[in-house]
Amino acid sequence: MSVSTNDIRTIVIAGHGQSGKTSLTESLLAVSGVIQKPEAVQGGKTVSDYTPEEIERKISIYASLVHLPWKNKTINFWDTPGSSDFIGEVVTAFRSSEIALVLLDSRSGVQIETIKYWRDLDRRNKSRMVFVNKMDEERADFAHCISDIKKQFSVEAFPVTFPMGKGADFKGIVDVLKGKAYEISADGKEKEVDIPAEYMDEYKRQLEILAGAAAEGDEELLIKFIDEGELTSEEIAHGLTLAIKDNRIVPAFAGSALKQSGLTSLLNFITDILPSAEGYLERAEKGEEAVTVKVDETAPLSALVVKTANDQFSGRLSYLKVITGILNADSEVYNVNEQKKERIGKLYRPLGKKLVEIRELVAGDIGVAVKLANAKTNDTFTATADGLPFVKLRTPEPIYSIAVSANEKKNDDKLSEQLFKACEEDMTLSFQFNPETKQNVFSGMGDLHTGIILDRIKKQNKIEIETSVPRIAYRETIRQKAQAEYTHKKQSGGHGQFGRVVLAIQPLARGEHYSFANAVFGGAISKGYIPGVEKGVKEAMEHGVLAGYPVVDVGSTVLDGKEHPVDSSEMAFKIAARNAFKDAMRNAGPILLEPIMNLTVYVDTQYLGDIMSDLSSRRGKILGQSSLANGIEEIRSQVPHKELLRYAIDLRSMTSGTGSFEMSFDHYDPISGKIADEVIAAAKAFIEEQKEE
Repeated sequence: MSVSTNDIRTIVIAGHGQSGKTSLTESLLAVSGVIQKPEAVQGGKTVSDYTPEEIERKISIYASLVHLPWKNKTINFWDTPGSSDFIGEVVTAFRSSEIALVLLDSRSGVQIETIKYWRDLDRRNKSRMVFVNKMDEERADFAHCISDIKKQFSVEAFPVTFPMGKGADFKGIVDVLKGKAYEISADGKEKEVDIPAEYMDEYKRQLEILAGAAAEGDEELLIKFIDEGELTSEEIAHGLTLAIKDNRIVPAFAGSALKQSGLTSLLNFITDILPSAEGYLERAEKGEEAVTVKVDETAPLSALVVKTANDQFSGRLSYLKVITGILNADSEVYNVNEQKKERIGKLYRPLGKKLVEIRELVAGDIGVAVKLANAKTNDTFTATADGLPFVKLRTPEPIYSIAVSANEKKNDDKLSEQLFKACEEDMTLSFQFNPETKQNVFSGMGDLHTGIILDRIKKQNKIEIETSVPRIAYRETIRQKAQAEYTHKKQSGGHGQFGRVVLAIQPLARGEHYSFANAVFGGAISKGYIPGVEKGVKEAMEHGVLAGYPVVDVGSTVLDGKEHPVDSSEMAFKIAARNAFKDAMRNAGPILLEPIMNLTVYVDTQYLGDIMSDLSSRRGKILGQSSLANGIEEIRSQVPHKELLRYAIDLRSMTSGTGSFEMSFDHYDPISGKIADEVIAAAKAFIEEQKEE
């Protein structure tokens, strides 16, 4: 059946772990008639948690796309993970949705991951709603959650529905827009009834508040509301639509996913009030500038590959968000990034692991194409070769790394192939060979993240994998100026080798890395040999004199030299310069440099003292601290990379799994004394190991 852009809504369900996202997805599918009954997460049969690793661990690991019909419209829902280890999946879903539905556990209110997701939505200026879940649980508190949002984010959340009772006394919800109540019935379906008398005063109060919020969406409505003090239901609906599209208000809902309560009102609001995708803006690149493209089904085709996955039965899956025009099955498009044509075969709407075949995807819609030859995440498809590429999705940098290898050499290539595939699916993963440390390093957002990927590869490919803590990529530099000369002279019959170089070196500012100057006068070294001198300097900087680490922030100047009319060559001067540099470096106060990372930690106030003390023990420098309300503290610091190799595990242990952190490289700092001696000894032992192999 053909649909238009106006009929499409795409929503990402996001929230802290255990807030009930997968249960809500199940119940929405059941209420809309897509499935007969919702399955419990513990049973391992939910639609959106269907991979073996999700079933085994009873948690969401991947962003899973489902769709359902409601009031002749199609709603796409992304069910996303709640653990910070899988933030890449959430960010992907944010990019391809017009609005987020943020879940709060009614007992806990705003939690750490809620804060991080909210901030990301702010950066994107993306509209959002709030669903306060688990109103049937003990200690449920809807009013606290609403006030918590204001306290934490300095925004008002306007209840569209509010609960009738809580905990064991929870009976259902009142729909402020409809002026009706929805009670929980024995058959699991909500029953529409008149609002009980005991909730009428609260209903009238919330209706007035909601009307005021709607008036903010339109100037004429605002004037009328100020003059008359009320709006019609149609005017409230119109004002809410405009205000939500402009991200001016946050609608809030109450309910229970497990009791299927509050879902009818939520779905009605999505189809009746939420704006369609039409007119939303996507950013594209035009040269070095960013331009905006409106979602429009009448424009020529453009689409973005928002996610890539590999299914053992269907093969490579490319999730496509159509921005303009219509993407037809059995058509040809142009991959702007690869500069190649791409053949689109069949198109599907995903329902978890089930793929429902469709004939087309219209602007604003999202679906799946299978077995595309060249497509990768972030690629742009257009109708013609001159289309503009959309701005690529940026994901957080990996914060946890391990060195990996197959226990049998013959499986190394297979392991590498599988890890590269995993990185194509998840952009918060990285896999690369570090030539300095001679290790294959696999990085992700935590030990759970990397562990799940490695376990999957082990099981699917029958590969045993060895892991270890990665070696640190130290650097070497100098503290003072020095000068040395070296003569390379070799005679073995016929033409010999001769080159003499006088070289001066000096420290550069941290981060300048390298400079080279020629100060030779009088033709002592011909200009044709100077490139050989510079090559020798660069080669010498690849391995320092202390522990063999790369040399940085050193400037070199060739002062003088001597050549032979027959025996000199570029090679001879390269060797002379290389040795002159090493001799000079030994006399220039060589020191080791270690990488220093920016570290931002988010913890409950109760753990603040322990975290501050721990960072000090790791040689960390505290840069600042902020209270984010709701008992969440943000600690900004700089810490040596060596001290953070297991921090993802250590922080989880120190905070009972509630803490999280972000990390990025900042600069290199000198180290000396016992720490430097240990690094040098370990490096020399490693070099000897390499020689023996």
